[in-house]
Amino acid sequence: MKESKPRKYAIVIDTFKCFDCKACMVACKVENEVPVGFWRNWVKHNGRAGGRRTQFQPGQCMQCDEPSCVEACPVGATYKQNDGLVVIDPLKCIACGNCVTACPYGARYRNPIRHVADKCDFCEHRLRRGEEPACVETCPTKARVFGDLNDPASEVSKLMNKEKLVQVINPLINTNPSIYYLEGTSLLEWPVEPTLPGNVHMPPSFWKRR
Repeated sequence: MKESKPRKYAIVIDTFKCFDCKACMVACKVENEVPVGFWRNWVKHNGRAGGRRTQFQPGQCMQCDEPSCVEACPVGATYKQNDGLVVIDPLKCIACGNCVTACPYGARYRNPIRHVADKCDFCEHRLRRGEEPACVETCPTKARVFGDLNDPASEVSKLMNKEKLVQVINPLINTNPSIYYLEGTSLLEWPVEPTLPGNVHMPPSFWKRR
C-alpha cells in the first residue's frame, strides 16, 4: 500500500478580499493570549498609487521551508515539524532573542510574561482539534485559505494547481515561505524590511546554501 505523505500546512491569501477589518488580528490575540503591545499577525497597507485603490496584505509567520530562525536558535528550541510548522519549545527557549532578529519578516517577539520567544504557529492547538487557525475561521471575507498542500483535495492544493501564486521574499534571503498570495488579485508591491543579516549569529553552513 502506498504511504501517504505527511501534512504540509500552508495558507493562500487573496489580498483583494481583505478590507483591513483586523478581525484576524483580534481573533489571534484572544485565542493565543498575546500580551498587550504585541501581535502574532498583521495587516500591512499598500497605499494608493496611480489612482488604484488601497490594498492590504494580511500576514503572519511564514512557516518557511528553510527557516533562518531554526538555524539561529542556539539551543534547538525552535524547530520545524514534519507538517511544515515551525514551532517553539518553551521548555528549551532561553529568550535570547537570536531567532527574533533572524526572522526576515519580523514575525517573532519575546513574550514579556512567559519569558520565551513567541510567534504564529497556525494555532496548532486548534489544528489538533480538527479546527482551522483562528485568523482563517474569523475572516468575514475568507481572504485566507488554509489547508494541506499534500492533500490534493484541499482548497490550498486546488488553488496551487489552478491559480498563479507568489511568495513575498525578503531581498536578502529566500527562506521559501509557506504563505502564498494570489497574483491575479494583488498589486504585489508589498515592502519587506531587510532584517537580515542583523545582530544575529548564523552558522556558516546556512549562508553557504544560498
